[in-house]
Amino acid sequence: MELSAEKTYDAVIVGAGPAGLTAAIYAVRANLRVLLLDRLAPGGNIINTNEVENYPGAGRLSGADLAIKMFEHTQKLGVEFDYRTVTKVNDGGEWKTVHCEEDDAVFKTRTVILATGTVARRLGVPGEDRWAGGGISWCAVCDGPQYRGKDVVVVGGGNSAVEESLYLASICRRVTVVTDLDLTADPKACERLRALPNVDVHIWQQVLAFTGEDRLTGVSFRGAKFDQEERRVACDGVFEYIGFTASSEAFAHLGITDRTGCVVADTRMRTAAPGVFGAGDITVKPLRQIVTACSDGALAANSAAAYIKELL
Repeated sequence: MELSAEKTYDAVIVGAGPAGLTAAIYAVRANLRVLLLDRLAPGGNIINTNEVENYPGAGRLSGADLAIKMFEHTQKLGVEFDYRTVTKVNDGGEWKTVHCEEDDAVFKTRTVILATGTVARRLGVPGEDRWAGGGISWCAVCDGPQYRGKDVVVVGGGNSAVEESLYLASICRRVTVVTDLDLTADPKACERLRALPNVDVHIWQQVLAFTGEDRLTGVSFRGAKFDQEERRVACDGVFEYIGFTASSEAFAHLGITDRTGCVVADTRMRTAAPGVFGAGDITVKPLRQIVTACSDGALAANSAAAYIKELL
């Protein structure tokens, strides 16, 4: 259908986490007409982070406070933001269309920046929701330092779980690894982990609950294969690494994602679809952090501006 000029943009950014918010700042400063869309409150996953200590220049603050500061920055620059659930992104060549659930709205744009992020998988056991972000974390690099000299539990046995357990073992008093299978990470990394004197590994175990009164104090689990004995390990914090789900349903048909659903982008955040860019946790990358998401957003906006300049 014919779209009105009011719904035509230079860049539509899908997702208002750190990557999307930074992309919006850089895009509007490049004199692009920008629309930022998200179905939830701006900030992405960081709004559920109890404490951020590793964002340069910010010191120690809550993820929600950092998200508010980032969003307020976009608003001071005049970025247009709307609460919308994006259902489909179509690539029509020079013009792309972004389709939304609310009012069947359709936005026409020369470029699209995909910053939809990922969702960490959860166990769905008692205590998980209560302690999420305040005892249970999904990022050892982010939250590990606050458990220096303390006892932690890592749930999972894949590459991420083992690598983060090795890191935590270097700063924590004791690390207990609980996994429902055997360790499935790189064999050399598994050997290193098992050899550490402050690491206990429990394989073939099913996590039953996260326990505590005023704070998280332990994890209960039971043998899932060879025995049914129930155990409880006392701890100060938990790190879950049981995988994630990429939020890419709206654009999976574009052929720009890998087998996990993450966007494949080059060093300038360009995808195989001209005019479509990725940024942040949704992209294939070795480190998912606020600072790397912001870097991606800046690069994506810069590339979008260069792409539009070539078109015109």
